[in-house]
Amino acid sequence: MAEAVSKQEENGVAGELVTPGKVSSWLTAQGFEQEALSSDHLEVEMIKVEPEFLIPIATALYAYGFNYIQCQGAYDVGPGQELVSFYHLIKVADDVRNPEEVRMKVFLPRDNPRIPSVYWIWKGADWQERESYDMYGIVYEGHPHLKRILMPEDWIGWPLRKDYISPDFYELQDAY
Repeated sequence: MAEAVSKQEENGVAGELVTPGKVSSWLTAQGFEQEALSSDHLEVEMIKVEPEFLIPIATALYAYGFNYIQCQGAYDVGPGQELVSFYHLIKVADDVRNPEEVRMKVFLPRDNPRIPSVYWIWKGADWQERESYDMYGIVYEGHPHLKRILMPEDWIGWPLRKDYISPDFYELQDAY
């Protein structure tokens, strides 16, 4: 088992010891560079992946049995801070009561958030990546149809970013 390593959490708490989980240990043994994060409140293992390693690691996880993307999403750490694209992966198989799960997080710079699309590995990421693009402005390179999905095509800005300022020109129509 790999040693516990001190990692800085996304919430700014430094010095917490994180023991790499099963998936993180396997990835390390296969030569894939990533960082173990604390498990979430459901004890699902989380790993931090650098943007340039997303596709090789995602492909390895698919080959390892993570054949279903339950959720892909994004969030804003805070004004002036990074954006995060996350992936919740599950091993789906017959007669499994507690399927293995893992969450990958990719931290991206706010000024140019670009990351490869995982659409070609898990087709279920199609609309989810489009929503993350529409709300946060994260560009998923290689996505076959990356365009706005919730906001009008001519909308300016990314509405779920924490530093977003709502445009004054928007008005509610047909609300009577």
